[in-house]
Amino acid sequence: MAVSPVERPLFACLKTGKGCQRGEFLPFVKGGKEGFSLQCLYNYGLTNNMRYKFLLLLGLWLVAFIPVYPLMVWTWLNHSDNSHGTLVPLVSLYFIWQKKEKLRSIRVSNSNFGAIILLISVVLYLLSYAGGVAVVSRAMIVSSLIGLVIFALGKEFFSLLAFPLLYLFFMVPVPDSILGLVAFPLQLFATKVSASVIHLFSIPAYREGNMLYFAQTQLEVAEACSGIRSIMSFGMLSLIFAYMMDKIWWKRIVLVLSTIPLALFANIVRVTGTGILAHFYGSGVALGFLHEFSGFAVFAFGFVLLLGEFVLLNKVRVTSNR
Repeated sequence: MAVSPVERPLFACLKTGKGCQRGEFLPFVKGGKEGFSLQCLYNYGLTNNMRYKFLLLLGLWLVAFIPVYPLMVWTWLNHSDNSHGTLVPLVSLYFIWQKKEKLRSIRVSNSNFGAIILLISVVLYLLSYAGGVAVVSRAMIVSSLIGLVIFALGKEFFSLLAFPLLYLFFMVPVPDSILGLVAFPLQLFATKVSASVIHLFSIPAYREGNMLYFAQTQLEVAEACSGIRSIMSFGMLSLIFAYMMDKIWWKRIVLVLSTIPLALFANIVRVTGTGILAHFYGSGVALGFLHEFSGFAVFAFGFVLLLGEFVLLNKVRVTSNR
């Protein structure tokens, strides 16, 4: 019994997960009975030839951005506000590895739309690198990779890898100018709220800008204590949790948006606690080991809150009226 050419998903192919190529005839199961042949109209999975071509293009992509890597890695290792960049590629690779079985049987094709993205990204990379605009040249690493995947492997392939590829944008260091614009208002906000909370404990404190003055000491809420790091860290974690959550968009949006007040709350707890300790034990508590430890403790506190929110939202079940 011969079967006319149809798309493979209409049948239960006996080689499911191993891929098949356009024009190939395969055994299949239909209605509980084995048929003699099934002809694939499209490529599913990568042939060795496709794999070699993509690896060649990937190698050229890696080489093209060699001038950008050293300073970007240096920023990860020496700039605490961007230290999370070292983990982002590992997280993305893990999620790609999780999809390896599905990638073997997904439809592979070429897309001119990907070529357009790739071309635009390369042009912007060259212009921004020549002009010394580091953030744009670094962002083009990710956008050009997205264009390359769409061009060489197709939109269906990209749709399966959309999250881990887009997540790579988090590895691009945020410029100090942007951090400064966001951090200073957060410093003032944290100082103001913390001063109000400290007053509730009957502790005299005077606030001026981002400074807290006590009877015997003073405390500066520096940029590192603005909460910008917490927002970025919890934002990255919330996206991972949202990706792992069931596909109900309002839950994902609530989880991601909640990271801003959560990070601000955790940071205010840290500043308030440090202020109270500084009142009784001096400004030394805001320096050295105790300062670093309080940062880790508050991050752990915020992570537990975020994890609890993730668990609670996952337990919420949406019921429809019939």
